[in-house]
Amino acid sequence: MVAHVRFEAGTLAAEIAARTERALALGALLPIPTHARVIRERGIPFVVRVLEQLARKQAARVGQQASGTNPFLPYDEDLWVADLSDTHVCLLNKFNVVEHHVLLVTRAFENQEEPLCPADFAALWACLEETAGLCFYNAGQAAGASQRHKHLQAVPLPLGPGDGFPLAERLGALVPTRGVAVPDGLPFPVALASLEALGSRHPDDAAQALEALYREMLERTGVVPGRTAYNLLATRRWLWLVPRSQAEWQGIPVNALGFAGALIVPDEAAFARLRANGPLALLRAVTPGGERV
Repeated sequence: MVAHVRFEAGTLAAEIAARTERALALGALLPIPTHARVIRERGIPFVVRVLEQLARKQAARVGQQASGTNPFLPYDEDLWVADLSDTHVCLLNKFNVVEHHVLLVTRAFENQEEPLCPADFAALWACLEETAGLCFYNAGQAAGASQRHKHLQAVPLPLGPGDGFPLAERLGALVPTRGVAVPDGLPFPVALASLEALGSRHPDDAAQALEALYREMLERTGVVPGRTAYNLLATRRWLWLVPRSQAEWQGIPVNALGFAGALIVPDEAAFARLRANGPLALLRAVTPGGERV
């Protein structure tokens, strides 16, 4: 059964902005400073953010893993944005790199490697309806997940030059008008589907269609949740899934946003390696069949 939406329609984007200001004032939100650069490869303007203070997030993550702490049970009330449904809450990402980055977290513990269900997709669609941003899911450590408690994530658009995200033009040329496609036009495996037919469906209705596309993508790519890591991404227009084989390459981590064309590197040395090899080689290397690149 899909969980019914609980927040007032048309308010989520404003609540994210207001809660961000409040959390910053309280010291509950700790943005990680970066400076953004662009690496163009094959006409794609990859946005690369170079971290300036990586140590803070690393120390927090190590502390959580060492103590077994789950930051979502209980969650920090100062990071709460809204009750999305009776199964999911919207929280600010405490260590955000992109402004207004939020997490769509299950109220009860579910493992991050479990398959997504209609309630997850209802939360995802509710967020996309309100923010017109990009939602994503890191399924497993090899896909960039840092917490075991199931959570989707959402960031506003644009993520780079223009109105969308760096890989939008390339993906848009490959997305089918109906059903799921597994095209050969990218150097990494991907399953793609259009969401245009969903229009402005209520999240409970959209969830069923989204889950059906997701299940077909899993089958078409050979991904088995719990055994195969993967990334899932969605905008109001498209849904795409990428199988994963490893979390990083040459010291450069990749989560789902890499497959939108947005990357994060820990330092200038890593940026130099990325520029020398090219972002597409990085994305190919962390997906099945590309590990030897």
